[in-house]
Amino acid sequence: MNLPSELKYNNEHQWAKIEGDIAYVGITDFAQSQLGDIVYVDVETVDETVAKDEVFGSIEAVKTVSDVFMPLSGEVIELNEKLEDDPELINTDPYGEGWIIKVKFSDVSEFDDLLSADDYKKIIEG
Repeated sequence: MNLPSELKYNNEHQWAKIEGDIAYVGITDFAQSQLGDIVYVDVETVDETVAKDEVFGSIEAVKTVSDVFMPLSGEVIELNEKLEDDPELINTDPYGEGWIIKVKFSDVSEFDDLLSADDYKKIIEG
C-alpha cells in the first residue's frame, strides 16, 4: 500500500498536502483500490467554503458512488480539470495527477490534527 509520509490523512480515506496556504486534496491509494474503476468525479463546491469533515463532492466508480470529505476547512478554489476527461487518474496516480481539489485552508492547526501515514496505515490494516 502506497502511503507517502509527507502527506496527512483523515479517517475517511482522503489525503492532504500543504503548499503555502493551499492544500491539495485527494483520496488514498487504499480508497481507490476499494472503489475500483473510477468513471466520474462530481465536485460542485468550487468557490465555496466547506468545513472540515463535510462532504465536498463524490466519486463514481463502476459499481458504487462514494462521498469525499474535507480533511481541512477552507475554500475550494480549484477542481483538477484533468479528471473531467480522465477520472481514472485517481486509480493510476492518486497522490499525483489524480488529486481532486485545491483548498485555501483557513486553520493550519487542523493539518496537525490529521493522521500521519503510520497512523492511517494502522486504521486500514485494522
